[in-house]
Amino acid sequence: MSRAAAALWGLAVGDALGMPTQSLPRVEIAARYGPLVEGFHPGPGDHPLAAGLPAGQVTDDTEQAVLLAGLLVDGRGRVDPHELARRLAAWEERMRARGSLDLLGPSTRRALAALAAGVPVADAGRDGTTNGAAMRIAPVGIAVADPDALLDRVVEASELTHGTGVALAGAAAVAAAVSAGVSGAAFADAVPVAVAAAGRAAGRGRWVAAADVGARIAWACDLVAGRDPASAVAVIGTLVGTGLATQESVPAAFAVLAAARGDTWLACRMAASLGGDTDTVAAIAGAVGGACGSAVPAAARAAVRGVPDLDALAAALLDLR
Repeated sequence: MSRAAAALWGLAVGDALGMPTQSLPRVEIAARYGPLVEGFHPGPGDHPLAAGLPAGQVTDDTEQAVLLAGLLVDGRGRVDPHELARRLAAWEERMRARGSLDLLGPSTRRALAALAAGVPVADAGRDGTTNGAAMRIAPVGIAVADPDALLDRVVEASELTHGTGVALAGAAAVAAAVSAGVSGAAFADAVPVAVAAAGRAAGRGRWVAAADVGARIAWACDLVAGRDPASAVAVIGTLVGTGLATQESVPAAFAVLAAARGDTWLACRMAASLGGDTDTVAAIAGAVGGACGSAVPAAARAAVRGVPDLDALAAALLDLR
């Protein structure tokens, strides 16, 4: 239970830390907040997505993970893709009504439009390569222990919007690491589990020309071995990449955890300092690190805004497990 809850709280804390720095270049983040983000900040007034958001506010990463968790609980462990589509569309409408500019990602928006036009579920996400599936998949890792069943549930929860091998590989890596952590694995032991799951999942989706996610996770973790946080942030941003592409952001999340030696709070702060899709990288790192036994500080949890009772949600997901 402590690890399941820590996964959800780590996701939310990482997301909130990365909220004000998302989409900004690393040099600008360093100029505003220093070489390593130390805590929560409000969205800058000139920010393209987060302007005016209070410090500690979560974004689409946490909100869509909570949405998927609720769907899993309601479906007793299964995900109905049409209901997922309905809830994602309704979520975006609520976001628009709030005046938010942080809406559905490109793969999800394209897939929902295709589904509305009559395209079958199996084909709607055929072009989805971005990290939306990986950012919201942590609840599946909490809810499912068996590796074969886990892979099936990852595909079921993701193929509607992200039906490519690269996107499914990224989602499976995150879910497998979370699941291994909830079962008691330390981060170092969860990495090879994630790499293996990515390799298996890659064959479950449509092939696109993209780097191998599992291989890049292993490479990225080796790349930062022995580096201090500042040096690791620089090399991850320069070589691993922090864009929307699954094969960048998922390996980056594992790399910050490797550089932080599994310390979730440090990893999330490093991720928020990277530049690029910082909220998603930090959310993934927070979920995996929390599941693997490193909970974020209580003060950080208390500072997060916009989340439901994550402890109760973790307990409901564990009932499914």
